[in-house]
Amino acid sequence: MAVSDSISDALTKIRNASSAKRDVVEIKKSKLMEGIVSILKREGFIADYRAIPDNKQGIIRVYLRYRKNKSSYIDGLRRISKPSLRIYRAKEDLPTVRGGIGIAVVSTSQGLLTGKEAKEKGVGGEVLCYAW
Repeated sequence: MAVSDSISDALTKIRNASSAKRDVVEIKKSKLMEGIVSILKREGFIADYRAIPDNKQGIIRVYLRYRKNKSSYIDGLRRISKPSLRIYRAKEDLPTVRGGIGIAVVSTSQGLLTGKEAKEKGVGGEVLCYAW
């Protein structure tokens, strides 16, 4: 039986909705996913998000962002560390995504940070995903 990976599922939903030019996509809520979408919002990849309670774990409604020519601000989302293969990096080995135009989302001892923020704070951690 395959291991369910909620981060991969959510990133795939966002990527597919973005390529289909949808305005809104809903993903399952968790503290980790809320942290990831808050970083995507802070870095300008999505317009906004709302946590919506339901009778289960809740959902996060993500509002996608597009340029004037209708192209998405999200050119790519890629899961790096998976349940079957965890990828950890020390502070000096944190990756630069697409020559600096993308971000790496890193789970550190100080919470979720971008790769750049983690380098500035001098911490390493698990590289969850890339966005560009």
